[in-house]
Amino acid sequence: MSKASVTIGLLREGKIPVDRRVAIPPEHARRVMEQFPGVRVVAQKSEIRCYEDAAYEKEGIPLVDSVEDCDVLIGVKEVPVADLIPEKTYFFFSHTIKKQPYNRKLLQEIVKQKITLVDYETLTDQNGKRIIAFGRWAGIVGAYNGIYTFGKRYNLFHLRRAHECFDFDDLRSEFGKVNLPPVKIILTGGGRVTKGAMEVLMGMGIRKVSPRQFVEEHFDFPVFAQLNARNYNVRKDKTAFSRNQFYTEPQLFEGSFLPYARHADILIATAYWAPAAPVLFTREDMMQDDFKIAVIADITCDIEGSIPSTKRPSTIDEPLYDYNPSDDQVENPLTDEGNITVMAIDNLPCELARDASESFGETLVEKILPELLGDDEHGVIQRATIATEGHLTEKFAYLQDYVDGR
Repeated sequence: MSKASVTIGLLREGKIPVDRRVAIPPEHARRVMEQFPGVRVVAQKSEIRCYEDAAYEKEGIPLVDSVEDCDVLIGVKEVPVADLIPEKTYFFFSHTIKKQPYNRKLLQEIVKQKITLVDYETLTDQNGKRIIAFGRWAGIVGAYNGIYTFGKRYNLFHLRRAHECFDFDDLRSEFGKVNLPPVKIILTGGGRVTKGAMEVLMGMGIRKVSPRQFVEEHFDFPVFAQLNARNYNVRKDKTAFSRNQFYTEPQLFEGSFLPYARHADILIATAYWAPAAPVLFTREDMMQDDFKIAVIADITCDIEGSIPSTKRPSTIDEPLYDYNPSDDQVENPLTDEGNITVMAIDNLPCELARDASESFGETLVEKILPELLGDDEHGVIQRATIATEGHLTEKFAYLQDYVDGR
Protein backbone atom coordinates (compact mmCIF):
# COMPACT_ATOMS: atom_id res chain seq x y z
CA MET A 1 0.00 0.00 0.00
CA SER A 2 1.59 3.23 -1.14
CA LYS A 3 1.23 5.89 1.55
CA ALA A 4 1.33 8.55 -1.17
CA SER A 5 -2.01 7.48 -2.63
CA VAL A 6 -4.35 5.71 -0.24
CA THR A 7 -8.12 5.34 -0.51
CA ILE A 8 -9.94 5.03 2.81
CA GLY A 9 -13.44 3.58 2.74
CA LEU A 10 -15.93 4.33 5.52
CA LEU A 11 -17.92 1.15 5.90
CA ARG A 12 -21.67 0.77 6.11
CA GLU A 13 -22.31 -1.04 9.42
CA GLY A 14 -23.64 -4.52 8.73
CA LYS A 15 -23.97 -6.06 12.18
CA ILE A 16 -27.45 -6.75 13.57
CA PRO A 17 -28.76 -5.06 15.69
CA VAL A 18 -27.77 -2.02 13.67
CA ASP A 19 -25.23 0.47 14.97
CA ARG A 20 -25.69 4.11 14.02
CA ARG A 21 -22.21 5.26 15.07
CA VAL A 22 -19.48 6.18 12.61
CA ALA A 23 -15.73 6.07 13.11
CA ILE A 24 -15.16 9.25 11.07
CA PRO A 25 -17.93 11.90 10.84
CA PRO A 26 -18.29 14.02 7.67
CA GLU A 27 -16.25 17.07 8.76
CA HIS A 28 -13.47 14.84 10.07
CA ALA A 29 -13.39 12.95 6.76
CA ARG A 30 -12.85 16.22 4.92
CA ARG A 31 -10.05 17.12 7.37
CA VAL A 32 -8.30 13.82 6.61
CA MET A 33 -8.10 14.69 2.91
CA GLU A 34 -6.90 18.22 3.70
CA GLN A 35 -4.31 16.99 6.20
CA PHE A 36 -2.95 14.16 4.05
CA PRO A 37 -2.56 15.11 0.37
CA GLY A 38 -2.96 12.05 -1.84
CA VAL A 39 -5.35 10.37 0.59
CA ARG A 40 -8.89 9.92 -0.70
CA VAL A 41 -11.86 9.18 1.55
CA VAL A 42 -15.11 7.63 0.30
CA ALA A 43 -18.23 6.64 2.24
CA GLN A 44 -20.21 3.50 1.52
CA LYS A 45 -23.87 4.44 1.17
CA SER A 46 -25.87 3.82 4.34
CA GLU A 47 -29.39 4.50 5.56
CA ILE A 48 -28.63 3.87 9.22
CA ARG A 49 -25.76 6.20 10.11
CA CYS A 50 -26.37 9.03 12.56
CA TYR A 51 -25.13 11.27 9.72
CA GLU A 52 -27.03 11.12 6.46
CA ASP A 53 -25.19 10.37 3.23
CA ALA A 54 -25.87 13.95 2.13
CA ALA A 55 -23.74 15.24 5.02
CA TYR A 56 -20.72 13.40 3.58
CA GLU A 57 -21.47 14.65 0.07
CA LYS A 58 -21.64 18.20 1.41
CA GLU A 59 -18.07 17.83 2.72
CA GLY A 60 -16.85 16.53 -0.64
CA ILE A 61 -16.77 12.85 0.32
CA PRO A 62 -17.89 10.64 -2.60
CA LEU A 63 -20.60 8.07 -1.90
CA VAL A 64 -20.01 4.55 -3.22
CA ASP A 65 -21.91 1.27 -3.29
CA SER A 66 -18.80 -0.91 -3.19
CA VAL A 67 -15.55 -0.42 -1.28
CA GLU A 68 -13.63 -3.02 -3.31
CA ASP A 69 -11.26 -0.35 -4.65
CA CYS A 70 -10.29 0.97 -1.20
CA ASP A 71 -7.02 0.20 0.56
CA VAL A 72 -8.12 0.82 4.15
CA LEU A 73 -11.63 0.04 5.38
CA ILE A 74 -12.82 1.72 8.57
CA GLY A 75 -15.91 0.69 10.53
CA VAL A 76 -17.10 0.45 14.12
CA LYS A 77 -18.53 -3.00 14.91
CA GLU A 78 -17.55 -6.43 13.56
CA VAL A 79 -17.77 -6.75 9.78
CA PRO A 80 -20.05 -9.65 8.78
CA VAL A 81 -17.95 -12.55 7.49
CA ALA A 82 -19.75 -12.51 4.13
CA ASP A 83 -18.75 -8.86 3.62
CA LEU A 84 -15.00 -9.27 4.16
CA ILE A 85 -12.79 -8.37 1.20
CA PRO A 86 -9.49 -10.30 0.90
CA GLU A 87 -6.12 -8.60 1.44
CA LYS A 88 -7.53 -5.30 2.69
CA THR A 89 -6.60 -3.43 5.87
CA TYR A 90 -9.53 -3.19 8.29
CA PHE A 91 -10.09 -1.11 11.41
CA PHE A 92 -12.98 -2.14 13.69
CA PHE A 93 -13.82 -3.62 17.09
CA SER A 94 -13.39 -7.34 16.40
CA HIS A 95 -14.17 -8.70 19.89
CA THR A 96 -11.74 -11.57 19.38
CA ILE A 97 -8.81 -10.89 21.74
CA LYS A 98 -10.51 -12.67 24.66
CA LYS A 99 -11.23 -15.66 22.38
CA GLN A 100 -14.92 -14.82 22.22
CA PRO A 101 -16.55 -17.98 20.79
CA TYR A 102 -19.10 -16.08 18.73
CA ASN A 103 -16.37 -14.36 16.67
CA ARG A 104 -14.05 -17.31 16.07
CA LYS A 105 -15.27 -17.67 12.47
CA LEU A 106 -14.59 -13.97 11.86
CA LEU A 107 -10.93 -14.20 12.87
CA GLN A 108 -10.51 -17.48 11.00
CA GLU A 109 -11.70 -15.80 7.80
CA ILE A 110 -9.53 -12.73 8.40
CA VAL A 111 -6.46 -14.97 8.57
CA LYS A 112 -7.59 -17.11 5.63
CA GLN A 113 -8.25 -14.07 3.42
CA LYS A 114 -4.90 -12.46 4.30
CA ILE A 115 -6.61 -9.42 5.76
CA THR A 116 -4.72 -7.00 7.99
CA LEU A 117 -6.82 -6.40 11.11
CA VAL A 118 -6.21 -3.45 13.40
CA ASP A 119 -8.52 -3.54 16.42
CA TYR A 120 -9.41 -0.26 18.16
CA GLU A 121 -9.28 -2.06 21.50
CA THR A 122 -5.60 -2.85 20.99
CA LEU A 123 -4.47 0.64 19.92
CA THR A 124 -2.20 1.70 22.79
CA ASP A 125 0.52 4.22 23.54
CA GLN A 126 4.04 3.23 24.54
CA ASN A 127 2.92 2.81 28.16
CA GLY A 128 0.19 0.35 27.19
CA LYS A 129 -2.67 2.79 27.75
CA ARG A 130 -5.56 2.61 25.29
CA ILE A 131 -5.68 5.54 22.90
CA ILE A 132 -9.23 5.39 21.58
CA ALA A 133 -12.53 4.20 23.04
CA PHE A 134 -16.22 4.95 23.38
CA GLY A 135 -15.99 4.41 27.15
CA ARG A 136 -17.00 7.86 28.33
CA TRP A 137 -20.23 7.65 26.35
CA ALA A 138 -21.02 4.17 27.66
CA GLY A 139 -20.69 5.60 31.16
CA ILE A 140 -22.84 8.63 30.42
CA VAL A 141 -25.67 6.67 28.82
CA GLY A 142 -25.41 3.77 31.27
CA ALA A 143 -25.69 5.96 34.37
CA TYR A 144 -28.56 7.93 32.82
CA ASN A 145 -30.33 4.67 32.04
CA GLY A 146 -29.80 3.51 35.62
CA ILE A 147 -31.56 6.59 36.99
CA TYR A 148 -34.22 6.32 34.26
CA THR A 149 -34.85 2.72 35.38
CA PHE A 150 -35.20 3.63 39.06
CA GLY A 151 -37.65 6.41 38.21
CA LYS A 152 -39.66 4.03 36.06
CA ARG A 153 -39.63 1.18 38.59
CA TYR A 154 -41.06 3.36 41.36
CA ASN A 155 -43.06 5.71 39.15
CA LEU A 156 -41.14 8.71 40.52
CA PHE A 157 -40.39 10.62 37.31
CA HIS A 158 -40.39 10.04 33.58
CA LEU A 159 -37.33 10.79 31.47
CA ARG A 160 -36.92 10.63 27.74
CA ARG A 161 -34.74 7.76 26.64
CA ALA A 162 -31.19 8.77 25.77
CA HIS A 163 -31.64 7.78 22.12
CA GLU A 164 -34.65 10.12 21.91
CA CYS A 165 -32.36 13.07 22.70
CA PHE A 166 -30.56 14.77 19.82
CA ASP A 167 -27.24 14.95 21.65
CA PHE A 168 -25.66 15.22 25.10
CA ASP A 169 -26.77 18.82 25.57
CA ASP A 170 -30.34 17.73 24.91
CA LEU A 171 -29.91 14.80 27.32
CA ARG A 172 -28.74 17.17 30.06
CA SER A 173 -31.99 19.08 29.74
CA GLU A 174 -33.67 15.98 31.24
CA PHE A 175 -31.60 16.13 34.44
CA GLY A 176 -33.92 18.70 36.02
CA LYS A 177 -36.79 16.19 35.95
CA VAL A 178 -34.96 13.83 38.28
CA ASN A 179 -36.44 13.95 41.78
CA LEU A 180 -34.89 11.16 43.81
CA PRO A 181 -35.62 10.28 47.42
CA PRO A 182 -32.55 9.82 49.67
CA VAL A 183 -31.31 6.75 47.78
CA LYS A 184 -27.81 5.34 47.86
CA ILE A 185 -26.01 4.49 44.62
CA ILE A 186 -22.87 2.40 44.20
CA LEU A 187 -20.59 3.06 41.22
CA THR A 188 -17.85 0.47 40.64
CA GLY A 189 -14.74 1.21 38.60
CA GLY A 190 -12.26 3.99 38.00
CA GLY A 191 -11.67 4.43 34.26
CA ARG A 192 -13.21 6.42 31.42
CA VAL A 193 -16.55 4.67 31.75
CA THR A 194 -16.71 5.49 35.45
CA LYS A 195 -15.85 9.14 34.83
CA GLY A 196 -18.63 9.34 32.23
CA ALA A 197 -21.10 7.91 34.74
CA MET A 198 -19.97 10.44 37.37
CA GLU A 199 -20.62 13.29 34.94
CA VAL A 200 -24.28 12.28 34.91
CA LEU A 201 -24.68 11.61 38.63
CA MET A 202 -23.05 14.89 39.62
CA GLY A 203 -24.91 16.70 36.85
CA MET A 204 -28.14 15.50 38.46
CA GLY A 205 -27.00 16.94 41.80
CA ILE A 206 -26.33 13.57 43.42
CA ARG A 207 -23.65 14.06 46.05
CA LYS A 208 -20.52 11.92 46.20
CA VAL A 209 -19.56 10.39 49.57
CA SER A 210 -16.72 8.13 50.67
CA PRO A 211 -17.17 4.34 50.77
CA ARG A 212 -17.02 4.46 54.58
CA GLN A 213 -19.64 7.22 54.81
CA PHE A 214 -21.83 5.24 52.42
CA VAL A 215 -21.95 2.27 54.78
CA GLU A 216 -21.88 4.05 58.13
CA GLU A 217 -23.93 7.23 57.70
CA HIS A 218 -27.55 8.13 56.98
CA PHE A 219 -28.34 10.91 54.50
CA ASP A 220 -31.47 12.95 53.81
CA PHE A 221 -30.55 13.33 50.13
CA PRO A 222 -29.40 11.01 47.33
CA VAL A 223 -25.72 10.05 47.40
CA PHE A 224 -23.30 7.85 45.50
CA ALA A 225 -19.98 6.25 46.37
CA GLN A 226 -17.35 5.24 43.85
CA LEU A 227 -15.63 1.95 44.63
CA ASN A 228 -12.30 0.84 43.24
CA ALA A 229 -11.16 -2.79 43.36
CA ARG A 230 -9.48 -2.29 46.75
CA ASN A 231 -12.82 -1.27 48.28
CA TYR A 232 -14.54 -4.59 47.58
CA ASN A 233 -11.76 -7.19 47.34
CA VAL A 234 -9.44 -8.51 50.06
CA ARG A 235 -6.56 -10.95 50.03
CA LYS A 236 -7.54 -14.41 51.22
CA ASP A 237 -4.54 -14.44 53.57
CA LYS A 238 -5.64 -11.05 55.01
CA THR A 239 -2.40 -9.27 54.01
CA ALA A 240 -2.43 -5.79 52.45
CA PHE A 241 -4.20 -5.21 49.13
CA SER A 242 -1.95 -4.69 46.12
CA ARG A 243 -3.55 -3.27 42.98
CA ASN A 244 -0.92 -4.73 40.65
CA GLN A 245 -1.20 -8.14 42.27
CA PHE A 246 -4.99 -8.04 42.07
CA TYR A 247 -4.80 -7.70 38.29
CA THR A 248 -1.98 -10.23 37.81
CA GLU A 249 -3.02 -12.83 40.44
CA PRO A 250 -6.73 -12.29 41.08
CA GLN A 251 -7.12 -15.85 42.38
CA LEU A 252 -5.40 -14.74 45.62
CA PHE A 253 -8.35 -12.47 46.44
CA GLU A 254 -11.95 -12.82 47.54
CA GLY A 255 -14.83 -10.38 47.25
CA SER A 256 -15.99 -8.15 50.11
CA PHE A 257 -18.81 -6.24 48.39
CA LEU A 258 -21.75 -7.36 50.52
CA PRO A 259 -21.63 -4.54 53.12
CA TYR A 260 -22.34 -2.10 50.26
CA ALA A 261 -25.15 -4.27 48.86
CA ARG A 262 -26.90 -4.01 52.23
CA HIS A 263 -27.12 -0.22 51.89
CA ALA A 264 -27.37 0.47 48.14
CA ASP A 265 -30.58 0.95 46.17
CA ILE A 266 -28.90 1.22 42.76
CA LEU A 267 -25.73 -0.39 41.41
CA ILE A 268 -24.00 1.11 38.39
CA ALA A 269 -21.28 -1.35 37.36
CA THR A 270 -18.41 -0.09 35.20
CA ALA A 271 -15.42 -2.01 36.60
CA TYR A 272 -13.40 -4.30 34.34
CA TRP A 273 -13.73 -7.93 35.41
CA ALA A 274 -11.68 -10.99 34.47
CA PRO A 275 -13.04 -14.54 34.90
CA ALA A 276 -10.29 -15.41 37.41
CA ALA A 277 -11.28 -12.49 39.66
CA PRO A 278 -13.83 -12.73 42.49
CA VAL A 279 -17.44 -12.08 41.54
CA LEU A 280 -19.13 -9.00 42.94
CA PHE A 281 -21.78 -11.15 44.62
CA THR A 282 -23.58 -14.45 44.09
CA ARG A 283 -27.16 -15.44 43.40
CA GLU A 284 -27.33 -16.72 46.99
CA ASP A 285 -26.27 -13.28 48.22
CA MET A 286 -29.09 -11.73 46.19
CA MET A 287 -31.62 -14.00 47.88
CA GLN A 288 -30.75 -12.70 51.36
CA ASP A 289 -33.29 -10.40 53.04
CA ASP A 290 -30.68 -7.70 53.63
CA PHE A 291 -29.61 -7.51 49.96
CA LYS A 292 -31.06 -4.08 49.19
CA ILE A 293 -30.13 -3.37 45.55
CA ALA A 294 -33.28 -3.06 43.42
CA VAL A 295 -31.85 -1.67 40.16
CA ILE A 296 -28.65 -2.76 38.42
CA ALA A 297 -27.26 -0.80 35.49
CA ASP A 298 -24.59 -3.22 34.29
CA ILE A 299 -22.51 -1.19 31.87
CA THR A 300 -19.87 -3.94 31.74
CA CYS A 301 -22.49 -6.41 30.47
CA ASP A 302 -20.38 -9.47 31.26
CA ILE A 303 -22.85 -12.31 30.69
CA GLU A 304 -22.73 -14.83 33.57
CA GLY A 305 -19.84 -12.75 34.91
CA SER A 306 -19.36 -10.88 38.18
CA ILE A 307 -23.07 -10.00 38.46
CA PRO A 308 -25.33 -13.08 38.33
CA SER A 309 -28.43 -11.16 37.25
CA THR A 310 -26.81 -10.22 33.92
CA LYS A 311 -28.15 -13.29 32.13
CA ARG A 312 -28.26 -11.68 28.70
CA PRO A 313 -27.76 -8.28 27.09
CA SER A 314 -30.76 -5.99 26.83
CA THR A 315 -31.31 -3.78 23.80
CA ILE A 316 -32.00 -0.14 23.05
CA ASP A 317 -35.53 -1.14 21.99
CA GLU A 318 -36.06 -3.30 25.10
CA PRO A 319 -33.63 -1.87 27.67
CA LEU A 320 -34.86 -3.61 30.83
CA TYR A 321 -35.63 -7.02 32.21
CA ASP A 322 -36.31 -8.35 35.69
CA TYR A 323 -34.21 -10.99 37.40
CA ASN A 324 -35.71 -13.35 39.95
CA PRO A 325 -32.88 -14.71 42.12
CA SER A 326 -35.07 -17.38 43.72
CA ASP A 327 -35.26 -19.35 40.45
CA ASP A 328 -32.40 -17.67 38.54
CA GLN A 329 -34.76 -16.66 35.75
CA VAL A 330 -35.27 -13.56 33.61
CA GLU A 331 -38.79 -12.12 33.66
CA ASN A 332 -40.59 -9.23 32.01
CA PRO A 333 -39.50 -5.87 33.44
CA LEU A 334 -41.22 -4.23 36.40
CA THR A 335 -43.50 -7.19 37.07
CA ASP A 336 -42.68 -8.10 40.68
CA GLU A 337 -41.39 -5.98 43.57
CA GLY A 338 -39.27 -8.91 44.73
CA ASN A 339 -37.34 -8.94 41.45
CA ILE A 340 -34.27 -6.91 40.59
CA THR A 341 -34.56 -4.73 37.50
CA VAL A 342 -31.58 -4.96 35.14
CA MET A 343 -30.36 -2.61 32.42
CA ALA A 344 -27.61 -4.37 30.43
CA ILE A 345 -27.53 -2.74 26.99
CA ASP A 346 -24.28 -3.80 25.31
CA ASN A 347 -24.03 -0.93 22.82
CA LEU A 348 -24.79 2.06 25.06
CA PRO A 349 -22.84 4.71 23.09
CA CYS A 350 -25.26 4.14 20.18
CA GLU A 351 -27.91 6.02 22.15
CA LEU A 352 -25.86 9.21 21.77
CA ALA A 353 -24.39 8.23 18.42
CA ARG A 354 -23.50 11.73 17.21
CA ASP A 355 -21.54 12.76 20.31
CA ALA A 356 -19.85 9.36 20.55
CA SER A 357 -18.86 9.50 16.88
CA GLU A 358 -17.55 13.07 17.14
CA SER A 359 -15.15 12.33 20.00
CA PHE A 360 -14.09 8.97 18.54
CA GLY A 361 -13.47 10.53 15.12
CA GLU A 362 -11.44 13.35 16.64
CA THR A 363 -9.08 10.88 18.32
CA LEU A 364 -8.86 8.70 15.21
CA VAL A 365 -7.93 11.64 12.98
CA GLU A 366 -5.54 13.27 15.45
CA LYS A 367 -3.75 10.27 16.94
CA ILE A 368 -4.25 7.13 14.83
CA LEU A 369 -4.33 8.10 11.15
CA PRO A 370 -1.04 10.06 11.31
CA GLU A 371 0.62 6.81 12.46
CA LEU A 372 -1.10 4.77 9.74
CA LEU A 373 -0.42 7.24 6.95
CA GLY A 374 3.06 8.10 8.19
CA ASP A 375 5.84 5.78 9.30
CA ASP A 376 4.13 4.45 12.46
CA GLU A 377 6.97 6.13 14.34
CA HIS A 378 5.59 5.13 17.75
CA GLY A 379 4.60 1.58 16.80
CA VAL A 380 0.91 2.27 17.42
CA ILE A 381 -0.34 0.38 14.35
CA GLN A 382 2.17 -2.43 14.72
CA ARG A 383 1.15 -3.10 18.35
CA ALA A 384 -2.54 -3.12 17.43
CA THR A 385 -2.32 -5.40 14.39
CA ILE A 386 -3.85 -8.78 15.25
CA ALA A 387 -3.39 -10.49 11.89
CA THR A 388 -1.68 -9.75 8.59
CA GLU A 389 -0.65 -11.63 5.43
CA GLY A 390 -2.37 -14.83 6.48
CA HIS A 391 -1.08 -15.23 10.03
CA LEU A 392 -1.43 -13.83 13.53
CA THR A 393 1.18 -11.32 14.63
CA GLU A 394 3.64 -12.30 17.36
CA LYS A 395 1.80 -10.31 20.04
CA PHE A 396 -1.44 -12.16 19.31
CA ALA A 397 0.00 -15.62 18.69
CA TYR A 398 -1.85 -16.76 21.84
CA LEU A 399 -5.01 -16.73 19.67
CA GLN A 400 -3.69 -19.53 17.43
CA ASP A 401 -5.61 -22.31 19.20
CA TYR A 402 -8.73 -20.13 19.00
CA VAL A 403 -8.24 -19.71 15.24
CA ASP A 404 -7.49 -23.41 14.86
CA GLY A 405 -10.77 -24.26 16.58
CA ARG A 406 -9.10 -26.09 19.46
